[in-house]
Amino acid sequence: MTDTIDPTPRVPAKTTGSLSRRMILIAAVWIVVLLAGGGYALDRVLSTAVTRNFDDQLEYVLNALIVSAEIDPQGEVRFNRELADQRVLEPYSGLYWQVSAKAREPFPSRSLWDRRLTYGGVHNDRGIHFYDSGQFADEKLRIVERDLVLPKSPVRWRFQVAQSRDGLDAQIATLRRTLVRSFALLALGLIILAALQTFYGLWPLRKVREEIARMRAGQSNRVDGAMPDEVAPMVEELNALIAHNERQAEEARRHAGNLAHALKTPLTVIMNAATAQADDLAETVVREARTMRRQVDHHLARARAVGRRGSAHSRADVWPSLESVERAVGRLYRHVRIDVAGPRDLQVHVERQDLDEMLGNLIENAAKYGGGSVFVTVGAQAGFVEFLIEDDGMGIPEEQRVRIFDRGVRLDSGKPGTGLGLAIVRDVAEIYEGTVALEESEDLGGLMVRLRLPAAN
Repeated sequence: MTDTIDPTPRVPAKTTGSLSRRMILIAAVWIVVLLAGGGYALDRVLSTAVTRNFDDQLEYVLNALIVSAEIDPQGEVRFNRELADQRVLEPYSGLYWQVSAKAREPFPSRSLWDRRLTYGGVHNDRGIHFYDSGQFADEKLRIVERDLVLPKSPVRWRFQVAQSRDGLDAQIATLRRTLVRSFALLALGLIILAALQTFYGLWPLRKVREEIARMRAGQSNRVDGAMPDEVAPMVEELNALIAHNERQAEEARRHAGNLAHALKTPLTVIMNAATAQADDLAETVVREARTMRRQVDHHLARARAVGRRGSAHSRADVWPSLESVERAVGRLYRHVRIDVAGPRDLQVHVERQDLDEMLGNLIENAAKYGGGSVFVTVGAQAGFVEFLIEDDGMGIPEEQRVRIFDRGVRLDSGKPGTGLGLAIVRDVAEIYEGTVALEESEDLGGLMVRLRLPAAN
């Protein structure tokens, strides 16, 4: 058992990187940016809310302190009731208060023990002020203070309540850890979702690749199966391209077979004549060589047209081609008058060489078999450019108009020719999805050839 080796080398295609990786990376960057921005904003909001709640508690203690404060006979501050929070009685408990005034000894809570709160700057208002303080090396404080004048006292007193920030910082740290973990998990989930979405969204392209591999292996000849709306047009164009290539290959095989069949008979005649050493061997060789040349010219014309048909940019200006053919035929048949009429801006989806060959055959036939007048009319008709080539000759009977398109058929053998002109015109026109038909000329009384080719404008 031998392995089948594919003789066609596989040339690696140039790539610009993985499309899936690019889509996932873009989604990941966008997700991280959005979640980072949203997380930062949410952290600010929640941290502010927690800090505000902490400050409200300090403000409550400060108001309770102010309400219970009064001036004793010696002019010092005293309290008519103790604060309910026992932490102010425990040394270094983390909750402190102090009443101070300029040139007065501060009146601290027992919890301050041997420490004192800094008096701070002068406030020109009686508003409440919150700030952080690092005056204690081992303890960060959150302080709220307010300046006011108590009844029966000319002194402006500063009431301060301070609390350790450890509890507040711990709450904020816990909140931030929760936010970071939650948003990291959310980002990971979204990135995985984007990856799954990319993988699933690009799955039809992998299916197309598998179908192409199956076609290359000879297991199928089309990309089958339902496709998403975005991929279906590409698959349709791919199938159309495959069908086009198959048609071209089939036409090439058919042309090769037809050419081989056409050359087989002349070659057999030459070989028989040579084997028999016939007296007219030279004439036979020349005659059959001409026949073979006609067949080769015919099939080469078809092959050129098939090869150029696939070009979407194939187009030719009609009027320059008509003028060129008119000059060439006019030099061959100087007694023939050729008149051309029609718009000068028409274009056809045909290569210029093929257009010249078709028009040259038709106009030359009209000049050769006509009575001296040829009239060519060109015009646009529903997406086609229509050529009407009329002559004043004897015309062709209706029952023979179909047979005349066969290769080698000539109704007038008295004039030189190959009998391939109309056959070439028909074949090339059909390759370009055009048509050619024979009718009777109402104006000149002879033959009228109607050639229709796809318009390019």
